[in-house]
Amino acid sequence: MASTETSPDQLFERLTRGDRAALGRAITLVESARPADRDQADALLARCLPLSGKSLRVGITGIPGVGKSTLIDALGMAFIAHRHRVAVLAVDPSSTRSGGSILGDKTRMERLSTQDAAFIRPSPTSGTLGGVAGRTREIIVLCEAAGYDRILVETVGVGQSELAVDRMTDLFLLLMIAGTGDELQGIKRGIMEAADIIAINKADGGQQERSERTRAELKRAVAMLPTRPSGRRAEVVLCSAIQESGIDELRALIEEFGEQDRRSGGLEERRSRQRTHWLQVAIDEALRAEFHNDPSVQEELERLGVAAREGQVSPFQAARRLIARFRKGGAPPP
Repeated sequence: MASTETSPDQLFERLTRGDRAALGRAITLVESARPADRDQADALLARCLPLSGKSLRVGITGIPGVGKSTLIDALGMAFIAHRHRVAVLAVDPSSTRSGGSILGDKTRMERLSTQDAAFIRPSPTSGTLGGVAGRTREIIVLCEAAGYDRILVETVGVGQSELAVDRMTDLFLLLMIAGTGDELQGIKRGIMEAADIIAINKADGGQQERSERTRAELKRAVAMLPTRPSGRRAEVVLCSAIQESGIDELRALIEEFGEQDRRSGGLEERRSRQRTHWLQVAIDEALRAEFHNDPSVQEELERLGVAAREGQVSPFQAARRLIARFRKGGAPPP
C-alpha cells in the first residue's frame, strides 16, 4: 500500500467502523517492509492499541492433515452462533523462492468465509520460525480494534519453534488424530507442555474406539507433565469437525478456561510476560535491520563472507569485526 493512498487516521476510522477492506489494507501496511510504510504502521498501531486486549486469543496447531482448517471452520461458526465476531489469522507456509503463501486461503474455510461476523487473513510465514508470520502479534491488535473478540491463530504445525504461538495467544489448542502411529512419539514434549487443550479430531465412524484409546494414552502422558502457569494440565477431548460432534463442547471449554484466567488475573499476567517478550523481539529485529542496512557493513560483509566461506577467517571473528565496524559508524575495524 502506498503511504499516500490512505492515512493512518483514515484507516483507523474506517476499520473501527467495521470496514473489512480497511482492515485488510491496514494489515497489508503492517506487513510491509518499506521504511515509509513502517512509520505509518506504527502510527496506526498507536491509535489501535487502546482498543485492543478485549478478545480471547486462541492458538491452534497440529501436524499437516490433522484437519485444522476444517476444525477452525466449525469452531468459528460455533463462536458466531454465540454472537461473537471471529478473526482467523491462517499462517501459510511460504514459497522458498517468492515468499508468498503456497496453500489456499479462504477456500479452506468455506462456511466461515461467507460470514459477515468473520474475517480470514492468510499470511505467508516468509521464513519466520515457528510458523507464525512476523507481524501476527501486531495484526491481532488491528483485529481487536476492528471489533473481533475471538482471534484464532492457525499455525503451520511443523518445526520445533512452533511454540512462538504460545507467546501471542491466551490459550493453546493442540489438534491431533488417532491412528497415525505417532500419537506420543511424534509430538514434541515442549508442544505438549504448552497445550491448554488437546483435541483428538476425526473421532467418528471406525475411528471412535481408536480415538478413545488415544485419549486415555494422552491423559496418562499429560498427568506426568508440569502444570501450565494457570495451574491446569491440558484437557484431552474428542471431536469431529466434519460431523460437528464435540465442537460446541470444545468452544465452551475454551470459553471456560479463558474466563477462569481472566478472573484469577492469570490472563493479564500472561499478556504482561508476552509484551516483555515481544519488546525484546522488536529490539532484536530493529538492531538486525539497522545493522544490515548500514552501507559500510554491507561492503565489509561481502568481503568477510567470502573469507569465512573459504576458511580464511572464522565466522565468529568475522562477526566481531562487522559489529566493531557497525559500532564505530563505518570506521575501519582495529
